[in-house]
Order: sequence, then C-alpha cells, then structure tokens
Amino acid sequence: MDKSKRLFLKSKRSFRRRLPPIQSGDRIDYRNMSLISRFISEQGKILSRRVNRLTLKEQRLITIAIKQARILSSLPFLNNDKQFERSESIARTTGLRTRKK
Repeated sequence: MDKSKRLFLKSKRSFRRRLPPIQSGDRIDYRNMSLISRFISEQGKILSRRVNRLTLKEQRLITIAIKQARILSSLPFLNNDKQFERSESIARTTGLRTRKK
C-alpha cells in the first residue's frame, strides 16, 4: 500500500462506548434535583449538549426542568459562593483606588 492511500484509511482502534447520562427509567422533572444538578456547572449555568452527551429532546427537557426549578426557588439562578467571592474581590480593589492629594 502506498503512503498516500494509507493516510485515508480509518484507524481500527477499539473504543469504549460511554454510558448515556440519563437511563431509560429516569424521569426528567423539576423535582428530580439529583438528576438536574448533574447538568449544571459550578457557576450555575446549564451545560451544553455536547458536554452532557444528551440527545436534542433530552437537552430540551433538562433545560425546561432547570428553568422551572429556578422559578420555583428549588435551584438558585447563580451559585452564591462564586458571587460572594467576586463581590469581596471588587470591594478590596476599590478600596485601593483612593486619590492622593
């Protein structure tokens, strides 16, 4: 086989099939906090479909469930720890910016 033909052949590496993040018995609902919390980042953002490895239909249902949980105050819109740390650092830096006369 020529080198030029070898470049276009697919490698025959074995790969391990990853398990789907949502099993068939799991119900996507705003009350199922253990399921919903897996699809939210540390900052409180909804993770993308590519990161979650979800189908389009599952991602839509997860997004709706997360938004319903946020509205019903079961889930915070932002992670308060990060927000508190940020406000502390802003307060520290603004204290240093005093004018000298």
